[in-house]
Order: sequence, then structure tokens, then C-alpha cells
Amino acid sequence: MRKLVYTGFMSLDGVLDSPGGPEEGHRSGGWVVKDLEFVPEAWSLKAEELADTTALMFGRRSYEAFASVWPASEDHASYKELPKYVVSSSLSDDALVGGWGPSTILRTTEDVAGLKESEGGSIYIHGSAELARRLSEAGLIDQYNLLVFPVLLGAGKSLFHRADRDKQMLSLRESESYSNGILKLIYDVKR
Repeated sequence: MRKLVYTGFMSLDGVLDSPGGPEEGHRSGGWVVKDLEFVPEAWSLKAEELADTTALMFGRRSYEAFASVWPASEDHASYKELPKYVVSSSLSDDALVGGWGPSTILRTTEDVAGLKESEGGSIYIHGSAELARRLSEAGLIDQYNLLVFPVLLGAGKSLFHRADRDKQMLSLRESESYSNGILKLIYDVKR
């Protein structure tokens, strides 16, 4: 069985929205790089994830955003040939980006569950807040790798729904704090 890992940047108030810049839609977009001292070790989680990643998964909007930048990015060269899975009921096959490794569209949560049952290593979800919420509610996410930033954004896309749902326990696998206020939190989902 494959492990499904959500990895992302999150504000202290749980917002994932627009970490890279205002063009992503949030009024405070770019909060990952603005007003924060760069501390290289705070980003070590990303290098650790590369060693474990055997495939990437995105929702449609995140796929479209990343596919326009990552294929030509030196920072993401290691991802180029990895299999990509896009979970979307509306994306057409001809919208998939060529030259960025094999890509497959999954139409339903059940398709994701089937993929998890297949042979292979860890699949990492980047961005894709809506997809992550749906998969979390379906009990399909196995681990959360979070870099929590010392900022309160007040509004935006959240990793978790605010709706009433059953309790889900997590087990802290690893944590670290950095001099610029970033926290690394890695949680396994208890089953």
C-alpha cells in the first residue's frame, strides 16, 4: 500500500492560500518569503521529501499553477520525471503538460483509494487545499508535513474544514523550530 503525504506551507491560523505571491489570489500573497529572515535549515524538509517522493498528486487548480512553472524550474528538476496524478472531474487529457513526466487524471476519491492500494512508494500532495480536505475526510491521507509560518492571515483556503466531523488523532513524528519562527511539524494519521 502506498503512503499519501500532504506537504505544505501554513500560516499559524491554518491558511494555505497564496504562499508564493499575490498573483495566486490572496491579498497577503507571498507570505512565505515576505518579512521573514531566510534560514536555510528551515527548508531542509523539502530536500528530505525529495528522497521519499515517488509520485506527485495535485488538484486541478494547483496542477495548472505548478505545471506552468515547475517543468522549467531548476529548483524542481527532481520532480520532472516523476509520475503526476491530477484529481479532477473537469480537466481534459489534452490539458496535461507534455515533457513533465507521465501524468494521469483521476476522476474520483475512489480512484485515489485505488491508487493507494497499488505497488509503489510515497505520493506527495502539494498545494491543493480542496483536494487535501476531501482526501482527509475520506481517510486517505497518511501523513502531514507542515511548515508553519509565524503569520496570521485571517482568511483564505484552509487545510481542514471547519464543519463538524469525527475526531481524527494524529501522532507527532517530528518537530523542529527555527530562529525565524517557522515550525516543522510532521504528523502521522492514527488509524
